[in-house]
Amino acid sequence: MINLNPVNWFVGLPSELAVFLLSMIPITELRASIPIGIEVYHLPVFEVFLLAVVGNIVPTIFILLLMPRLHGWIINQKFIGNILKKKLIQAEKQFGEKHVKFGAIALVLFVGIPLPFTGAWTGSLAAFIFNIPFKKSLPLISIGVCIAAMVVTLITIGAGGALRSLF
Repeated sequence: MINLNPVNWFVGLPSELAVFLLSMIPITELRASIPIGIEVYHLPVFEVFLLAVVGNIVPTIFILLLMPRLHGWIINQKFIGNILKKKLIQAEKQFGEKHVKFGAIALVLFVGIPLPFTGAWTGSLAAFIFNIPFKKSLPLISIGVCIAAMVVTLITIGAGGALRSLF
């Protein structure tokens, strides 16, 4: 049976490492690792914040560096290459003008608003699709990650305190 509770995924590891690893996973990212680190592992808030931010940025570096190489290989595949080319052209037509107009702010906000399917992983893929260079996209995504971490941390502290005062 698959354990769907992220608290149990890294049982036996130090709490700090568990927060770091949870931040690296696209399903949880820092949206889950921060509340788990603060409320379940009872780690200091600043430590959780740093672990979650760094853990969330690490995969971004690899995605941004490896996607162009992976893209080149996939494009050369007969069946899937043609489908991918068409989808990328469609995406660039649909969102390309908006990216040129709003560019950096859009990427930062997209990563920084802690909603499902937004975050460092998706932001990295968006940066690749819109041909934003690594030197520009990594700082923008990192700023978005810091914003998301601040929002999630404040919500966690506020909600945790409110719930503890009620019960």
